Order: sequence, then C-alpha cells, then structure tokens
Amino acid sequence: MTFAYRFATIFFFLLFKAFFRLKIINIENLPQKGGVIVVSNHVSHLDPLVIGSAIKMRQSTFMAKRALFKIPLVGTFVKTFSFPVDRETPQPSTIKEAVRRLKNGELIVMFPEGGRSRDGSLRDAKRGTVLIASLSGAKVVPAYIDGTDKALPAGSRFIRLSKIRVIFGKPIESGKTFASRGKDFQDKIGNDIMKEISNLKSKMQN
Repeated sequence: MTFAYRFATIFFFLLFKAFFRLKIINIENLPQKGGVIVVSNHVSHLDPLVIGSAIKMRQSTFMAKRALFKIPLVGTFVKTFSFPVDRETPQPSTIKEAVRRLKNGELIVMFPEGGRSRDGSLRDAKRGTVLIASLSGAKVVPAYIDGTDKALPAGSRFIRLSKIRVIFGKPIESGKTFASRGKDFQDKIGNDIMKEISNLKSKMQN
C-alpha cells in the first residue's frame, strides 16, 4: 500500500466517520490477500471514496470512466487510484489490465451496473464484471452502500450530512464456476451477483 493511498484512506475514513457516522458491517468477509473483485451498487459520486475508506486494510483500485481522467485536478487524483475504462464499449486492453492486476493479487472495486442509479434501484450487471472474474479466477465479494444517495444525490452539487453504511457479503468463488460458457451463462452469473447485492440491501433495510 502506497503512502499516498494510506494517507488518503485514513483522511476520508475519519471524515466519513466524524460527519457521516460511517458504519462498516461484515468487513471480515473481505479476504486480506489475493486477487479480489469487490462489486457494489452505485448511486453517488461519493461511493468510490466511501468503499475505499471501508476497505482500509488493503489498497483498492478502481475502474473509472475515461472522461474523469481529462478533468483538471480531478484527473490527477483519479489517476493515482484508477485506470480508465470505456463503460459502453470496454476495450480488450482494459479487460487484460484488470485480469493482470487481479492475478498479481490486487483488489479491484467495480460497479457492475456500469454507472450511477439515479433512483437507487439496482439494475442489471454489465457482462464485463463476469468476464474479468472468469479470466482472472479472482474471488468476488458483493457489497452494498447505503446513505450516499442522501449525502450527495445524483445531479446535486452540495453534500448533505447523512448516515452512511457499507455491508460486505461472503466471497463468491469464480474460476471455473465463472468459466466462459457463452452469453446466457454469463448473464445468469451477472444476475446472481446483483441478487447477492440485493440481499445485502434487504439486510440493511431490515
């Protein structure tokens, strides 16, 4: 873990803890080593900072949309912790880069819906998540973030104080289980991943 990442993680963790009463649930489900894909819902620009702060014992790498890398200042920050992806048409080079990092034992955070949900509902997973898992053999850990849609809703420019919680599910073994068996099978696995995230959402609301 780099010094810059450790510093940023501690800073944002303390920030979210103090002002948003950040609560992290079942963090023990996250493997402490080896290639891991954390898959989560996505409703706010705060989500990467929140989940990165929650996974503070390991360095997280994000797959961020290419346009963010071109924004002054923001782009410099994003480059430190992310690599670019074209969300609508992921390039083979992006898939290869993700697989390479996972086989090297890194942890990658992915938002399988491909973008923010403006109404908070869970959408279908893009096939890229399943493809990367199948090629890398990495474990897949579902997560659900609650409260960021109130703290910084989609389209809003101002942050509001709101309680934020993150819950992690148990790891899903990929490898041969996710091995490429055609589009229908990959779609099914994608649906299963979103179902696990939905189950975490239900637990959070009960």
